[in-house]
Amino acid sequence: MKAYLGVDVGSVSTNLVLMEENGESIAGDVYIRTLGRPIEAIQEGMKKLSQQVEGQDIEVRGVGTTGSARNLSGVIVGADVVKNEITAHATAAINVEPTVQTIMEIGGQDSKIILLRNGIVTDFAMNTVCAAGTGSFLDQQAARLNIPIEEFGEYALLSKYPVRIAGRCSVFAESDMVHKQQMGHKTEDLIAGLSQALVRNYLNNVGKGKEILPPVFFQGGVAANEGIKKAFEEELGFEVIVPRYFHIMGALGAAILAKNEVEKNGIKTKFKGFGVSRINYTVSSFECKGCPNLCEVININVDDSLICRWGGRCGKWEYNE
Repeated sequence: MKAYLGVDVGSVSTNLVLMEENGESIAGDVYIRTLGRPIEAIQEGMKKLSQQVEGQDIEVRGVGTTGSARNLSGVIVGADVVKNEITAHATAAINVEPTVQTIMEIGGQDSKIILLRNGIVTDFAMNTVCAAGTGSFLDQQAARLNIPIEEFGEYALLSKYPVRIAGRCSVFAESDMVHKQQMGHKTEDLIAGLSQALVRNYLNNVGKGKEILPPVFFQGGVAANEGIKKAFEEELGFEVIVPRYFHIMGALGAAILAKNEVEKNGIKTKFKGFGVSRINYTVSSFECKGCPNLCEVININVDDSLICRWGGRCGKWEYNE
């Protein structure tokens, strides 16, 4: 079986996808927490993915990486193409539904909106400052209410009288929830109110001034929350689609981009194999004092050998084994 590997390493989650050559079937996928250790997360993900496809005769013909740690993951796995999250998510969505016009993506610590017209990205916006509405904030509230995050959305759907929550800021939202909880409101009404508040926050900040047209895809880990999906549909007035692989769309997009790159240029993949999960990588950095920019330069070593270096604006320190 010929397949393409996509790796998406973010601040909260690390996702890997092994896409079959037809571009429609998934041979294996992994979704794990990054926990502030991207190298270990990538290696664990590669180990889990290899276990999923153990016994199958698979030839990885191309590798793509994306996410905030895309350069790092590209070095570790041997990427043929390294792309930003906007491109990866848009590519995956178009592959599923060519007519998609809006992508709303909410991840662990950031959220974004992507506008497409005729299959081309025409505009986008990201929110990386405020935590309100992100997966990490929902995790915190689920823990505080002693409810598994997997059941959070189900509680919201049970609500008959959602409580109005101030959701413009995560700090205010939490204090408002505590206040309303002390007033005796039901848990499901609090959760439904929080879902509505987070949707309002997203639309008023990330989606401000954007023309949101259907079909609309809701992607990222938060798309698993049925309460948030329902709140989006109530605010927008039309259906919001959660694609089958909503939680790994970034990785899927990276795999598709790798496939396109290999087929277009006929290159031989740089994939280093699933054995990278057993290699001892170390990361170090230093500040270049060659100019006022004072760039932080990153070194990636295997044992005592430098295999990659990046981070300088001028390219003076760039190195790739």
